[in-house]
Amino acid sequence: MMEKPGFAARKIAADLLGNVVHKHRALDAELDLASGHSGFRALPHQDRALVRAIVGACLRRRGEIAEILNRLLDRDIPEKTGRVQDILHVAIAQMIYLDVPDRAAVSLAVDHASIDRRAKPYKGLVNGVLRRLGREKDAITNDLDADRLNTPNWLFENWTAAYGEETARRISAAHRNAAPLDLTVKQDPDGWAERLDGLALSGPTVRLRDRATVTALEGYEEGAWWVQDLAASLPARLLGDVAGLRIADLCAAPGGKTAQLANAGAHVTAVDISAGRLKRLRENMTRLGFSVETVAADLRDYEPEAPFDAILLDAPCSATGTIRRHPDVAYIKRPRDIEKLAEIQAELLGRVANWVRPGGQLVYCTCSLEPAEGEEQVSAFLNRNPGFELQPVLPGELNGLDNSITEQGFLRTLPCHAGPDEGTWEGMDGFFAARLRRL
Repeated sequence: MMEKPGFAARKIAADLLGNVVHKHRALDAELDLASGHSGFRALPHQDRALVRAIVGACLRRRGEIAEILNRLLDRDIPEKTGRVQDILHVAIAQMIYLDVPDRAAVSLAVDHASIDRRAKPYKGLVNGVLRRLGREKDAITNDLDADRLNTPNWLFENWTAAYGEETARRISAAHRNAAPLDLTVKQDPDGWAERLDGLALSGPTVRLRDRATVTALEGYEEGAWWVQDLAASLPARLLGDVAGLRIADLCAAPGGKTAQLANAGAHVTAVDISAGRLKRLRENMTRLGFSVETVAADLRDYEPEAPFDAILLDAPCSATGTIRRHPDVAYIKRPRDIEKLAEIQAELLGRVANWVRPGGQLVYCTCSLEPAEGEEQVSAFLNRNPGFELQPVLPGELNGLDNSITEQGFLRTLPCHAGPDEGTWEGMDGFFAARLRRL
């Protein structure tokens, strides 16, 4: 029997969704065109875009979809039913959030269940549940608490404890939308904003109004800019004037912060544990016309020849601040991951502190919303290391982003933070950074 148009894309979307939420595989790895899911790689470009849209909606709205299913079912779906749950999630995402006609979504879901050996006995259930949703859509969906449902309990509890429930809800709401495309430009942000139909934000950041193919944009080939979320550009800016200074960018790949420092005139040593990621960093530096030293090494084994004037440590972390662009993070991370990563961060922070000269600066940062990987980490470091002091981030330093400076003087951006022109643009990755000085 000939497959219906769009069937392969829906099937692969369900496969990918299952791999993420049940097997805890990273979505980026599954979507990699060189080494990812073989079925996804074989799809035409247009179908790959459809798969991304479906899986993105399934993950961003996972809590709502689960509640919708709960209202439609008399009892839980048995565990040993193949892809039944994933098939239903894919269909519901299309019917409710992607404006796909109900008839098409239902038909393709039933077809998928029919060819899955374990799901086949439940194709009648798939058909009945989805047809009922089509008939009773408004009644079933009109009172969903999206802000609460779409964030796993442990994360919502963490954010409520750290920022209060209202802010936790705003963070969750921000995660329902994909992150915009931000560029850091070498110079003339206003000019590049005009050329690329974007908005000049804080400092050298230009935010595009519409997502686009990066390599096709004006300025890409000549290396006039690089892709970097606004929040990710802030930690390097905390080092101030770095012209002529020797600076280590640790855990540097893919190189956004390395490029910032090189563009500002620093002599940069970029260190990363992954040789593959460093290769990508070098390719980026070549396109941008920057000359930097690169070192492939585990920081626990590396030893610099001489102290640096400043160090930027972007430590390995849970990445919960990047859920807008990586919605799988909410489902592949667990509380124990935070604990393990916090131990690694403490070890690395203690080790690299000795590599900065007396009077030099150390900026520690993570793209995490968890205080255990940010505020608590730095407070513990300062208690252990009286030879360092906190240099608070001061109002006015960050071009209108004073709402991202905490009372203690840390940098703490949230996905729900608005910029200086509130209403024109909103949102950035969640980042933490602290600026320390060696006495």
